[in-house]
Amino acid sequence: SSGINAEYGDFTKPNDKNALDLMNCAAKGVMTELSDIFLAYGQSDEFSFVFKRTSTLYGRRASKIISTVCSTFTSHYVFHWPIFCSQPLKYPPSFDGRVVLYPVEKDLRNYLSWRQADCHVNNLYNTCFWTLVQRGGLTTTEAEKRLNGSFSADKNEIMFTEFGLNYNDEPEVYRKGSTILWKQAEDEQTKRKRRVLEVRHCDIIGDLFWEERPDLIV
Repeated sequence: SSGINAEYGDFTKPNDKNALDLMNCAAKGVMTELSDIFLAYGQSDEFSFVFKRTSTLYGRRASKIISTVCSTFTSHYVFHWPIFCSQPLKYPPSFDGRVVLYPVEKDLRNYLSWRQADCHVNNLYNTCFWTLVQRGGLTTTEAEKRLNGSFSADKNEIMFTEFGLNYNDEPEVYRKGSTILWKQAEDEQTKRKRRVLEVRHCDIIGDLFWEERPDLIV
């Protein structure tokens, strides 16, 4: 997880595609340097990295693993900032994290499902909130009051009836977050197979993603 927030740059609300692409870039940097990570899931200002269960990295010392992940992510984030963001950093960003052990596949999938469900809930709220502010003319206090106690259906109704917005038409990167995993690809010049990182914005709560990749969790 991370400690980045809007204070570090003038991010577009409710979503800043460049900022999310930067997060994905930093996550890919971590996965490239720590090859025992076979999957990462990110949304908003956080990323989760999944190590293969047979990993012996740093003797499986949690403190060493998390310090390396956080420092590597931060260095890639700062290094690639100028590529994705036109304005300079306002403050040095910092990222924190923790190590959690999930003993079986079901527990891991439940965790990832929770993070993707959280992505949907938060993004639905933020999209509706900032639509009320930016297009509805409400203050942030008024928008917060308007949405207080509302359900998902209420937010969808507000956006559709009052602003003609269908939430399901929002880009999947905002609604579903980013899943990063390794895949085999053919080099165009050598024609040899090599491992490359792929960023997908797809459902990982249902079974299909996992059924299509039975060997993913190793």
